[in-house]
Parts: sequence; C-alpha cells; structure tokens
Amino acid sequence: MGQALARFQIALFAALAMAMIAAFPASAFAQVDAPSDGDTVVSPDGQLGEAPRSAMPGEVVAGETDAPEGEGAYTPMEPTQGKGMPTSYEEDAFKSMTFQDQYSKDGDYAVWMHDAILLPVITAISLLVLALLLWVVIRYNRRSSPVPSRTTHNTLVEVVWTIVPVIILVVIAVPSITLLARQYETPPADAITVKAVGYQWYWGYEYPDHDVEIVSNMLSDADAIANGEPAQLAVDNRMVVPVGVPLRIQTTAADVIHSFAVPSLWFKQDAVPGRLNERMMTIEEPGVYYGQCSELCGTRHAYMPIAVEAVPMADFRRWVASQGGTMPGEEELEEGSEPLGQETGVEVTEEGDEDADVPAP
Repeated sequence: MGQALARFQIALFAALAMAMIAAFPASAFAQVDAPSDGDTVVSPDGQLGEAPRSAMPGEVVAGETDAPEGEGAYTPMEPTQGKGMPTSYEEDAFKSMTFQDQYSKDGDYAVWMHDAILLPVITAISLLVLALLLWVVIRYNRRSSPVPSRTTHNTLVEVVWTIVPVIILVVIAVPSITLLARQYETPPADAITVKAVGYQWYWGYEYPDHDVEIVSNMLSDADAIANGEPAQLAVDNRMVVPVGVPLRIQTTAADVIHSFAVPSLWFKQDAVPGRLNERMMTIEEPGVYYGQCSELCGTRHAYMPIAVEAVPMADFRRWVASQGGTMPGEEELEEGSEPLGQETGVEVTEEGDEDADVPAP
C-alpha cells in the first residue's frame, strides 16, 4: 500500500511539472549568450562588425568620461609628460631604474640622503669587500702560500671590524632618523583634510571641511591615452588639492588592507579597515601626480590607480564649488546678519551709546 501511494505522489508531481512547463513559452527558458569581446555581430542596419570591448569592473569605458558642463566649470589640469609619472625603459633606461623626480620637501631630502650618503657608503663597502676577496684569493691560494698561516686571533683586525661598522651605522642613522621625524610631523590645525578610503577596487576621497565626496575609478586605456595620461594610471575623478598648503591625508579602508602611495610625492600610507592613519603632505609645484595601491588587496589590485591634482588655491576653490561644496568660513559669511545699524536703525557710537531715534539709512 505504501509503495503504491508513493508511486501515485511521484506521478502527480510529474504531471504538475509538465503542466507548468507547457503553460510557459519556450522563449522564457531560452538563454541568449552575450557577444564576447571581438565576436562578429550583426548591427540593426544589417552590417557586420565586432562587438565592443566590455568594461572591466570599476573601469570607465572610452567615450564615457563626463566633461565639465556650464560656464565657469572647473577644467581638469592637463598632465605634464614625465612629471609625476613613471618613466619607461625605452624613454630613459637609467631614469626608469631610479626614483621619480620629487615634488615635496620630504622627497627631496630622501633622494639627497640616498644619493649623497647611502649610495656612496654602499658602493665603498661593496668595493672594499670585493678587493679583500680578490686579495685573499690571489695572496693565499695553494700555489702562493703552500704553508697556510695558523694565526687565530688578531686584536687590531677585530677592533677595526667592530668600530668601523658602528661608525657607518651612526653616519646613516642621523639622516635616517631625521627623515622619519619629518615624515611623522603633525599637521597644523589649519591643514586641509582629505580622507582617502580604499575599496575593492577603487578609491574614494572625502573632504570633511568642504562637504565634498568623490569616487575615483580607473579610465580605460583609450581615454587615458587620448588625455595624454599614462594608461592604467589615469582616473575619472582626481584627488584635487591646493599646492603649497599643508595637507592632512587620512587613510582607511572599507574591506581589506590597501595602501595609498604616490612615489613622486614621497608618500605611502596603509589604509586599514577600522583604523584611521594620518600624515602631513605638502606639494611644492602644481601638477598631476600618479600612484597606485601598494598593498596586495585582491584580483584587481593592479587596477586601482591614484591621481593627485595639485592646483593653486583659486583653482581649488573653483573645484570645490563645482563639486557643490563650500570653503570653510563661507557658510558663516552667508548666514551672518548685517551690521546692527542697518537692521534696527540704532546708531552705535564709539563710546557704546545708542541713539534710538536715528532712522536707518
């Protein structure tokens, strides 16, 4: 009896399923594959052609970059070739293997320390060790010295190889600690605050003092090259800051650890979820400076570039206005009342006396 009931239930469910399938058109279950990049497709006018390249997540496709609208709209700065961007090996083989030109005081000091102290010390030590090795190989090989020396201790040698490294470390430590102290200098109270938030995989910039918040995504290669910018480093919305003004750069992240790094400004700071890191930066010259996330953060880690646009203060005010924000202090001026004599008709003398009968002008 139980088996017959089970077979009856299975037959009933199968009949209901067949009825539901028959009630719906076959097209409801058909799946149409979207054309892949480079596939041949037929246009509405009957012409054959290739399917357009699809944008990767977070990438702005060529031709979709919004241009400024309206009179007085802020126009993004055109980048200067070779300034604030990496140099390819084909352009300059030597420059491609060293630091980028620096546009901050900390960067200038760091490059000076590398060129004037670290590089000479490293070169001298390497040449000294090479010379000692060659001298030992030539002077104390089996042919030149068939009877090896049995000397086990040499006080002078031991003193020299202890004192000399200590002196070298002290020489390096002084500018190194100075550079660390400069990099962790506290921003002044009137510094402009920019909060860089790392996402998978793009950057967001918040200006808490200006009521501005933007999202920055990588431009397509076609748009970047058309704008005269390096491919995979250009973005649709740059981080715009004034030049010659202390900046309070705060970094954090919404998902995983990122790193906000701009080599030509000698700036690198981790963006950690749940933590707010802060560091001061001052850009010496106007320009567009490029960087990238420098912490492995996922599959599209290499495609979340950074573009910092440093402009004069007047242009920065114009940019803030174009983003619908305000400069600190402007709200108080707009909401402030007129002088007392114009509101009440009361004339206030220098001694503080009030003449209530004097009409308002």
